[in-house]
Amino acid sequence: MSFLISPSFTSAAQILTPQQGQGSAAAALLGSLGGLAGAAGGLAGVKNPADQWVGLLESRTIGDALIQRFKLRELYDVDYQFQARKELDNNSTFTAGKNGLITIEVSDTSPQRAKEMAQAYIDELQKMSDQLAVTEAAQRRLFFEKQLRQAQANLVKAETALAESGVSPQVLKVNPEAAVGALAQLKAQITAQEVKLSVMRGSLTSASPELQQVERELSSLRAQLKKASLNDAGTERGAEYIGRYREFKYQETLFDLLAKQYELAKVDEAKEGAVIQVVDAPSLPEWKSSPTRALIAAGAAVVALLGLLIYAFSRAAVEAMVNDPDNADRLKRWRSLRGQRA
Repeated sequence: MSFLISPSFTSAAQILTPQQGQGSAAAALLGSLGGLAGAAGGLAGVKNPADQWVGLLESRTIGDALIQRFKLRELYDVDYQFQARKELDNNSTFTAGKNGLITIEVSDTSPQRAKEMAQAYIDELQKMSDQLAVTEAAQRRLFFEKQLRQAQANLVKAETALAESGVSPQVLKVNPEAAVGALAQLKAQITAQEVKLSVMRGSLTSASPELQQVERELSSLRAQLKKASLNDAGTERGAEYIGRYREFKYQETLFDLLAKQYELAKVDEAKEGAVIQVVDAPSLPEWKSSPTRALIAAGAAVVALLGLLIYAFSRAAVEAMVNDPDNADRLKRWRSLRGQRA
């Protein structure tokens, strides 16, 4: 019976996934926009990055790609896609080692197809990583891209509002740069500090010294902004213009800071690159991995031996009971009583 089972061959490969960068050019501007940089840096807090890549290998997207590429529904002789996924999962194993390497093992009745399927897993993983922001640099770039898009829209609104304000000759004599430049800087710093505080509250308690320090810094900046606003003077028309100009300068400053962070994040992403490095290419199996006919034969022999022993002892016990004179008399009486009842 073991020779009737179709042999299965296993192809193995090892890959090295992209490592999270320990340093980047974005750290150069950490002081200028510490809050947003800290929020972006915390997006990739994965304990074991290899587990994340194993999860991608086990995803339905990659599984369906292999099913379509190798026509596994016809090969496995199933009618539905979920049945083919289940068979593929049973024939595929992904192991994440502590050394950061991921081992891919694929079993199939054809050694060549097993090798090609293992390579297909690597190809599909690389294709998916190109579409997803899975590295720290890519997540940082995506974060700043969203923030920059929002800041650009706010800047356009502020610029439009400034252009629509009716500016009198008296207001034109006022130097808006000197009047509101410092206020714009303060508002931008407060916004960055608020984002930083929001991120820290998600991971730290209220008693944390780091959180309390950020809260004190934020309170100090707000007090400075309030004081500077009280010192601001001018006519009613001039106050309206200065207010709009202040908002414009604030949005412009914030946009410039985000643009610098975004450009550095793009540089880091291009430098880091989510490139899957193949340590051991998929091998062509030279020997079957299953079934282990020697083990099956040994197991069958043990089971057969136990069955024969049970049968032999049971038969000996039954014959002993039948040959016992007392049991023979009881058996005759039982038969006679049964005949009388019939």
